[in-house]
Amino acid sequence: MRTARQFLGVAALLTLNACTAAEPAAHPDPMTAQTAKQFHFRKVQQAEVGYLLFLPRTYEPKSSKRWPLILFLHGAGERGTNIWDVAKHGPPKIAPPDPGFPFIVVSPQCPEGQIWSNDILLGLLDRVAQDYAVDTNRIYLAGLSMGGYGTWGLGLTHPERFAAIVPVCGGGEWLEVKLAGSGNTNALRTLGVWAFHGAKDPVVPLEESQRMVTFLKNEGVAEVRFTVYPEAGHDCWTETFSNPELYQWLLAHERKPAAAR
Repeated sequence: MRTARQFLGVAALLTLNACTAAEPAAHPDPMTAQTAKQFHFRKVQQAEVGYLLFLPRTYEPKSSKRWPLILFLHGAGERGTNIWDVAKHGPPKIAPPDPGFPFIVVSPQCPEGQIWSNDILLGLLDRVAQDYAVDTNRIYLAGLSMGGYGTWGLGLTHPERFAAIVPVCGGGEWLEVKLAGSGNTNALRTLGVWAFHGAKDPVVPLEESQRMVTFLKNEGVAEVRFTVYPEAGHDCWTETFSNPELYQWLLAHERKPAAAR
């Protein structure tokens, strides 16, 4: 069973407070002309997101069976309003003609002129997990090019949500992950990571993936695989997502509930 197009309205509420004490404190230097203040900021974000939904052919809504899920993030060239552009590459292209493809696949479309939003993606993931028979311990994240950056960004700042991630010809901000705090240290270290890049990529330099892989190894992430295609340019995703070994590797990973870790 496959649903060609879905829409999701996501409302995200963010609150940002200035980092000051509740009560203005006296500065140790009596000559200072500064006082401590506090600023309260509230932002409401609303968005409508189009996405492709693939359901395995043996999926039964009323069955007790739970299915693994791949959240796939496309590249910059597939942004816009034509939802079928999303199916040009990756799992949304591979899954429909494969009668035995064992994953639910959710492939959102990023609007023109924008980049991936973690808040919107997490909202979409929550909605799909609520509406469909998703095994929440076996949720995987994959993306290419701009989606590779999105995969690094979302996967490493919210590792507790995913069993494994597959960033393809992307990069990330390791400092953002480093400064996010130690609350997800164990989730990060137990996250399965398999990165891919073409050695001759003229769009996203190989070094973008290399520095993220080095960062993860330095942080003690137990499983970090890195495949470099010696002769590949930017398109290293065709070979990556056509490889059955990748999907077998994903299925071997499961995010244990916090109490079980």
